[in-house]
Amino acid sequence: MKLTKTLLSSMTLVGLSLGAVTADASLAIVSSVGGAPGAGVTKWNLDGPSITLAPGVSSLAFIGAAQAVTGSSSGLYAAPYLSGSNGTGFGPGGSNQANGVDTTQYLTTGSTGANVEITFSTALQYLGLLWGSVDTYNTLTFFDGGTNVGSITGSQVTPAATGDQGLNGTRYVNINSTLKFNRLVFSSSQYAFEFDNLAFGEKPITAVPIPAAAWLLGSGLLGLLGIGRRRVAR
Repeated sequence: MKLTKTLLSSMTLVGLSLGAVTADASLAIVSSVGGAPGAGVTKWNLDGPSITLAPGVSSLAFIGAAQAVTGSSSGLYAAPYLSGSNGTGFGPGGSNQANGVDTTQYLTTGSTGANVEITFSTALQYLGLLWGSVDTYNTLTFFDGGTNVGSITGSQVTPAATGDQGLNGTRYVNINSTLKFNRLVFSSSQYAFEFDNLAFGEKPITAVPIPAAAWLLGSGLLGLLGIGRRRVAR
């Protein structure tokens, strides 16, 4: 079947939005606008003023200009967006956060020479995070003690890593690792890497929620493909 350029572009978009992307030999990513963390994991909303460490977290460190912030500051950091079920279970006492601009506290790395480091008391194989205004120069590195397990950049999270500060620039990112890790380093070579609503677990998750709208788009394209095949058959 001969496909039109429009249909091919739409198919590519769905594949990139829904499919797992291998960022490193040990890491596999599924990210989407409006996505959510897997089930049976520990959730940590990073709220303060003095951030309480979640069970299983042994330390949180800010290096250089990295800090916990709220709101946005032009040229320095921009609040992520909550959509779909991003905020489920991340509110006070396990309540739900409302969709829209993130009005709660989140973390930002600053630029070169600054980073956020999180150390866990147990070995993990799953991490989820609300990654705001994804940029190509954002980097998340996984360590097992002093051993680098792997890393991912914003361009591996989404092909549209343009720093979009609107709804479509924030993605919930689910990462499974075949190797265990107990330390994370969030860094960025320019301002900034903003993130909130961490989720983590000792085992890889087996299913990642995908927004209903994305599935509907995928189903619609499959339907168009079916129509095209029938036309060719005639």
